[in-house]
Amino acid sequence: MSIYNDATDMTDMASMESAIPQWLTPVAWFFVALGILSAVVVLYDIYVRRYRQSERTMEVVWPITALYLGPFALWAYYRLGRAGSPKWRQESGAVPEQRLSSKALTGGTPGGAAATVAHFIGVPLVIASGLTIAGTNLWVLIIFIALLATALLFLFERFASPVWKSGTGSGKRAGAAFLAAAVTVLAFDIGMGGWMIFLHFGMLMPAPTDVTFIFLMQIGNILGFATAYPAVRWLIQRGIKEPAREAAVPAFTGRGN
Repeated sequence: MSIYNDATDMTDMASMESAIPQWLTPVAWFFVALGILSAVVVLYDIYVRRYRQSERTMEVVWPITALYLGPFALWAYYRLGRAGSPKWRQESGAVPEQRLSSKALTGGTPGGAAATVAHFIGVPLVIASGLTIAGTNLWVLIIFIALLATALLFLFERFASPVWKSGTGSGKRAGAAFLAAAVTVLAFDIGMGGWMIFLHFGMLMPAPTDVTFIFLMQIGNILGFATAYPAVRWLIQRGIKEPAREAAVPAFTGRGN
């Protein structure tokens, strides 16, 4: 991604590209293709094999998750996500309650999906706007993506939060949904935003039209997912956030949570 906006900075962008090793391009193509293939597999299972999700928003979340987590997302989907399908439950019967660690894992997928969508929308808008802070649009980009991701995740939490489903007042319900969204995105940005800052100041940020940009953002999403995990776990423990109904089977063996 170019963090520059004028003609002079375009020359600097060319020198930035030279800092990216040539071997990264075929690696990027491989992992981007792997992510797309993984998303197609999930979509096929949901819409062709008819393992539709009881939580309809997760029919969007799981394929988006596969775009950056690739085969690991497939493992999580078949291990956890499919349990949210009425068809799967009819075939398999009742499922046991899952562990907290698994709830936090699946509970983080909506935040990752919101960040991914926010990147697709935010990157071209911010670059086209020409807005900068301290001479660079990196900060504008991070702030805009964080705000947009929070708004998208708030809409998700609006329907998934246990507090929202309860009989408490609308203000408290909205507050719980906003808190869950804001905390998750803030924790996610520790990984994702930190990665973007590292790439920018390390002169390793390619143009947004370059496949290496997509690959590097995949890595950023993975880092963000990892840094958001403890926050999501805390939100679930506090009863502020409820994992999607898809998460209904234990993901890990062993003792404890």
